[in-house]
Amino acid sequence: MSDEVLEAQLAALVGQPVGGHGPSVAPDPVNQPMIRHWAAAFADHNPIYTDSAAAQQSRFADIVAPPLMLQTWTMPYPTLAGIAERGGSPVEMDGEAALSVLDRAGYVGTLATNSEFEIVRYLRLGEVVSATTVFESISAEKQTRMGRGRFVTWVTTYRVESGEVVGTQMFRILKFDPSGASR
Repeated sequence: MSDEVLEAQLAALVGQPVGGHGPSVAPDPVNQPMIRHWAAAFADHNPIYTDSAAAQQSRFADIVAPPLMLQTWTMPYPTLAGIAERGGSPVEMDGEAALSVLDRAGYVGTLATNSEFEIVRYLRLGEVVSATTVFESISAEKQTRMGRGRFVTWVTTYRVESGEVVGTQMFRILKFDPSGASR
């Protein structure tokens, strides 16, 4: 594949949904058992997550979910069959994805580099969250210690049923050719 063809294919993906489908809707509404498990797993003893009386005395006036649970509400159930063939992705993707274009171009390594959340507001019990993820950018080729590679950035926007945005997440990875790594 020529450099021009690759650049055109990657440029066409910017601004497009990741996976080629619509919003990912949470399989369950925001609920107390999942909040309780999260709080226990992270030893987060903030009473506004688990104690109704304490939460009623807070500025929220009711139980709320920990802000960084935002992503967990819309995570799909994983499909383990074929996970290796999908490069470790827990779900099957629809359509042509930037990652498969980059894999075919020799950028077969993947390294998560950074993620940033912007929490607009806390989620309340019973709300149903949806997420829309769009490719924000795919960099020109860079030479890194991991090998030649490209940074791929996507942005996920989280909404509740009314359409209100409750948060966003920027996630960036390096897709690289491990054969040229610095030793």
